[in-house]
Amino acid sequence: MLARKGITLTQHIHEQERLKPEARGAFTALVNELVVAAKIISREVNQAGLAESMGFTGDVNIQGEEVQKLDQFANHLICRRLERCGVLCGMASEEVADIIEIPARFETGDYLLLFDPLDGSSNIDVNISIGTIFSVIRKCSDGATPLTSDFLQQGNEQVAAGYFLYGSSTMLVYTTGNGVNGFTLDPSVGEFFLSHPSIRTPERAKIYSVNEGNWNYWSEGVRSYINYLKGTHNPTGKAYSSRYVGSLVADFHRNLFKGGIFMYPADTKDPKKPFGKLRYLYECAPLAFVVEQAGGYASTGEERLLDFEPQGIHQRVPLYIGSKLDVLEAEEFVQGKR
Repeated sequence: MLARKGITLTQHIHEQERLKPEARGAFTALVNELVVAAKIISREVNQAGLAESMGFTGDVNIQGEEVQKLDQFANHLICRRLERCGVLCGMASEEVADIIEIPARFETGDYLLLFDPLDGSSNIDVNISIGTIFSVIRKCSDGATPLTSDFLQQGNEQVAAGYFLYGSSTMLVYTTGNGVNGFTLDPSVGEFFLSHPSIRTPERAKIYSVNEGNWNYWSEGVRSYINYLKGTHNPTGKAYSSRYVGSLVADFHRNLFKGGIFMYPADTKDPKKPFGKLRYLYECAPLAFVVEQAGGYASTGEERLLDFEPQGIHQRVPLYIGSKLDVLEAEEFVQGKR
């Protein structure tokens, strides 16, 4: 009931557009289509067990991962809805090898959308929260058709970024560079209402999220940092608690509100993935933009993540993200300074 009394997402977007008149109209159209897609995905996720939409398709995506039926559904849906919004000149998806062009029959604009259609989809069958992560940037080259280089921008060039979380409720958390706000879907009216205004993440916390099954494949610096968190010589004076779901968007969302650090370090487990498994453009950069706008920090372990310059649209990078002081300490260990 409290959320219903708040302002709607549409009202909030109009208020944001007053701060950025150059985005007026175009950004609203883009977000509106993302919202419609998310509502449909949320419905499908909630009915997955009944609609027989769980399980694998039998295909393998560009990442070398088995494709879930809902992965394929979400990717197709977002592409079909967003190509019609009239403000995009191209898209890139974690599930698709190449740039996605806008068909000539549709109007175009100068925005680019990058997205992970269903992050954490391997957890669908066990009913764990999953999500859609998105990033919006502007084309920087001349001409109507975007180049690959247009997509390879530093994270600090993002116009907007955020994620939809499909859990006990469906939420949208996003930023346009002016703070972070959370909206919750009221399914009785089909509208997102502002439920978490001006989100701030704690500067330090006592939670760490990492897959410790990869321990033997990490650098000595990473292992030393984990041992440091488990001991009592850290600034809190108490051992940190381990909380790891295995769904990036779910782990990130919890830590955004409660504080903590999520890590997916580089490892030697798979020679094809020496920098971990997370993609810069579709997962790391969008969440880094969100966390920094909420007072947190994100790093590759070697540098601020938003300053990283990607060399390919599916490039992977190590990720350390969350409470600022915790991530800065992690950098020191990774770099061998402690």
